[in-house]
Amino acid sequence: MPASKKLSSCCDVIFASATQAYREVLLGCVLMRMVDGTKDIRLPYIDLGPNAFSGRSLDEKIVNPFLRSKGIPCSRGPYLSVFRRQVRFDLRTREGLRDKEGYDAFLALVDLATSETNEERLLSILRYVLYRFVLLREGARIDLVRLDRISLRQYHELISGLLSTPSGGLLPVILVLAMVETIIARFSLGWTVDFQGINVADSASGVPGDITVGENGLILLGIEVTERPVERSRLAATFTDKIAARGLSDYVFLVHLAQIADETKQQVDRYFAQGYDVNFVDIREWVVHNLVTVGVAGRRHFQDRILHHLSQEQIPKALRVSWNVEVEKLLR
Repeated sequence: MPASKKLSSCCDVIFASATQAYREVLLGCVLMRMVDGTKDIRLPYIDLGPNAFSGRSLDEKIVNPFLRSKGIPCSRGPYLSVFRRQVRFDLRTREGLRDKEGYDAFLALVDLATSETNEERLLSILRYVLYRFVLLREGARIDLVRLDRISLRQYHELISGLLSTPSGGLLPVILVLAMVETIIARFSLGWTVDFQGINVADSASGVPGDITVGENGLILLGIEVTERPVERSRLAATFTDKIAARGLSDYVFLVHLAQIADETKQQVDRYFAQGYDVNFVDIREWVVHNLVTVGVAGRRHFQDRILHHLSQEQIPKALRVSWNVEVEKLLR
């Protein structure tokens, strides 16, 4: 069987097994094989010989903290606890285990990693095992952490952490959308909000920006949320295709303001002279300053709206984990 098929079929068995330790030990063994090729990954106790390694230390310091930090279901205790002491990963160990099929698949992949000497192929094995852990997480339920109260200082830290998290642009849009909805609710405005989603063509959704605020069928404000620098050419295209074409008088880019070049800012001034209010606003400062304005009740509503959007089925679970990680940082 080709190594790729063997890897896939054995992982099917291991990741379906009720014995979580098999997949966690596998991850540790592959890591050890990559870090130190002189170690025998079949020997997870250091007193088994000069080429043995400490599987417990690897689990406690690396594997388990990593899996927990990524919201991946994993064992609560040391993964070696399912094996007898001084265990060797070989056929002799098989007789004392309940899930022999899972152990056979695990042992086959330990042998595969042991025999592999090419670093790129070892890396491919590691990537595939990590991929299977991601699939495991995507199939699990991840409850979002909610705090009864978050101070303005904590919100500043939370917003900064979320904006620095790679999300394909989704987290910044969720933050802005939640804030617009909070402003509308807090001040009982008769505004409507259209949100087209990430990477959806404007023509397909019928709205001129990532978020569009309207009233009585008229567009009040178009909002484009972006993590990327807005170059002058992109600004010109947005002006032609969205702003001027739809007659929008008020359009804002919520961005990382430090990434906007002076020539792009100068172009915005020219549009203002033509009657179009096009502005660049720093996204973090905008969100934080509005959290001051909406007050305590508004800040609670803001958290509610973020959790609502993050709980939607189409949201990658990695982003729910990112929220939980950033919120838990506030409690340390």
